[in-house]
Amino acid sequence: MMDLTNPTNPASPTNPMDLNADLGEGFGHWTLTDDDALLDCVTSANVACGFHAGDASVMRRVCDIAAARGVRIGAQVAYRDLAGFGRRSMDVPPAELTAEIAYQIGALRVFAEAAGSTVAYVKPHGALYNRAVWDDDQAAAVVEGVRLAGGDLAVLGLPGSRLLDHARAAGLTAVEEAFADRAYTPQGTLVPRSEPGAVLHDEDEVVRRSVGMAVDRGVTGADGSRIPVAARSLCVHGDTPGAAALARRIRAALEEAGVAVRAFA
Repeated sequence: MMDLTNPTNPASPTNPMDLNADLGEGFGHWTLTDDDALLDCVTSANVACGFHAGDASVMRRVCDIAAARGVRIGAQVAYRDLAGFGRRSMDVPPAELTAEIAYQIGALRVFAEAAGSTVAYVKPHGALYNRAVWDDDQAAAVVEGVRLAGGDLAVLGLPGSRLLDHARAAGLTAVEEAFADRAYTPQGTLVPRSEPGAVLHDEDEVVRRSVGMAVDRGVTGADGSRIPVAARSLCVHGDTPGAAALARRIRAALEEAGVAVRAFA
């Protein structure tokens, strides 16, 4: 079982929780995420960098809004898979993946810096995120891409993942993440989207789980077991219907529970 426990990182009034969302997931005239509304309540923005979604105009617009509202900008890197929204696992040679990760970060950095901000962290998307949990070669390639892009970038990922292990070994800041609206396996990984119940749609339940993960450091798994969770950032998926309203509810509930909501980077 993956070790999700990390007593140094509980959320509390003195140990805050970041709220992140996937943004900029549009392309041309096609729009998926409600970027304006989400940027009113999240503290970190995972901006699609063109490989699973996003294009130059979308990236520039999201960076401009994020910078104006004081939201930290992160590069959401992915496999080159526009047609599959980055959710199809691919066997990309490590050297090629490293170059593609650095390329995506560099593209976003142009627009972040033009907006008066910077890229503060990196988070893989979809299939790459899940693959880097257990695949040493792919995880190492992602981290090498972050290092190639340069800068003091944090890496956001699942607790206990090979991705975060490689990030720490490379001297990068590794930030553990939990998911507000995703079901967990008994091993502490995410239930694959191909399985029933992988994404939670009951907003009341999602809000309760979010507070529980932040305050009690635990969540009920898909099999009913209790799974320990230690995370510094909580993700709300931007492509979920009503994501902005849900994010506002989660933030309000966290603050009501005494958790300070602010960016980790």
